[in-house]
Amino acid sequence: MLDPGIREALFLYLDYNYGKHRTFEEVPINTSRADIYAVTERGLIGFEIKSDNDSYTRLSSQVKNYDLYFDWNYVVVGKKHRKGVEKHVPDYWGIFCVYETENGTEVELIRPHGINPKFKLKKQMELLWKRELSHILALNFMPRYPQKSKVFIRNKLLEKVPEGFLKKQIYEELFERDYTLL
Repeated sequence: MLDPGIREALFLYLDYNYGKHRTFEEVPINTSRADIYAVTERGLIGFEIKSDNDSYTRLSSQVKNYDLYFDWNYVVVGKKHRKGVEKHVPDYWGIFCVYETENGTEVELIRPHGINPKFKLKKQMELLWKRELSHILALNFMPRYPQKSKVFIRNKLLEKVPEGFLKKQIYEELFERDYTLL
């Protein structure tokens, strides 16, 4: 199965199984690009797609980058990679296989995700726009720092806001992202 078919099936699967969520595609994360990530009320989930035409050449560096940004991660493969993929991702990564059947496209959960021990909240904050960071400052009754950089604002928030509150605020900002305000 090729990337477009895998994406379409994965989006339908997420809509049916994940309740409230919002997806983003092709987002830069360090030296990689996240194929898809989903924001849920509990956290961020990264999805790296390996279609039947893909190789594992970049997967080790992609895994390192996904691990920094997302609470949980999955590799989503076509049938060609079903048997060997587990050797290429850590045990805490989940695995989906997407393939064609006579009844249509099937999304099979091969292995559920575990808790990502390498996740960094500071990295998740890099996904936010300055406007979103400013809104989080306001929610926490902090100065707006209009002349300061996003790095400065992220560091202030990490220093002043308890992690649990900050995570929920990050997820809410991503849920509510408005591209019409660009």
